[in-house]
Amino acid sequence: MDEIDFYLKEDLDEKGDITSDSIFTDETGKAEIIAKEPCVVAGLNEAQEVFKRVGAEMERRMDDGSEVKKGEVVAFVSGKIKSILTGERLALNFICRMSGIATETRKLVNICKKINPDVKIAATRKTTPGFRKFEKKAVEIGGGIPHRFGLYDAVLIKDNHIAGAGSITEAIKRVKYKVKDKVIEVEAQNEGDALQAARLDVDVIMLDNFKPDEGRRVAEKIKQLNPNVVIEVSGGINAGNIREYTIFADRISLGCLTHSVRSRDFSLEII
Repeated sequence: MDEIDFYLKEDLDEKGDITSDSIFTDETGKAEIIAKEPCVVAGLNEAQEVFKRVGAEMERRMDDGSEVKKGEVVAFVSGKIKSILTGERLALNFICRMSGIATETRKLVNICKKINPDVKIAATRKTTPGFRKFEKKAVEIGGGIPHRFGLYDAVLIKDNHIAGAGSITEAIKRVKYKVKDKVIEVEAQNEGDALQAARLDVDVIMLDNFKPDEGRRVAEKIKQLNPNVVIEVSGGINAGNIREYTIFADRISLGCLTHSVRSRDFSLEII
């Protein structure tokens, strides 16, 4: 059972769509999926798979990542009416949620690329349980990068690791002794920790909750100690202030891309 099977099970349980099953038998029909507002569309591949699994067929009119206008039809769905209605909400949930994330990501990418073409906009692990794969995919569709997927694919030494180990130096030394083949990133909450991480030759230093001017000053000192380290910034960054971080950061990670983004509005209408 993959994620889509699990989501369908959540909707249908053992009894299925009792409303549609009681109204329809084998009647066939066609429906349109319509954008109710301008956005970057995402989740069409997943929606297509949802309809396939309930016995309907979806024909996409555009690809994920396309910019759509209000009122534009992004896909047609055909088959038994009860099959179309069975898959409707799950398919729209994919499209609405993923389009919201892709749209916000694209907006921030466009802002930053005008200032620093090399900067990366990254997701975080502040995601919906069980839906992370699709939320991070939506960030990529919008032009961002997924960052680490879980706790297993990269090291990120955070404030509580440092507190538990006793110092940033001790935390880094313990990790370097045991981990040989993963990126090592350290979250620094002050200049001293940031510079010490640079001296210990980690791969990425995240300046967490630094004001733009302070972050720029500390980033310059880090690069003097270790020119190859990646400077990431995070914490309190949004569309209103992201330009100030773009000047000096290599990567900007934003939890708001996934934990509080507004879904975009789409509807399915039987023709």
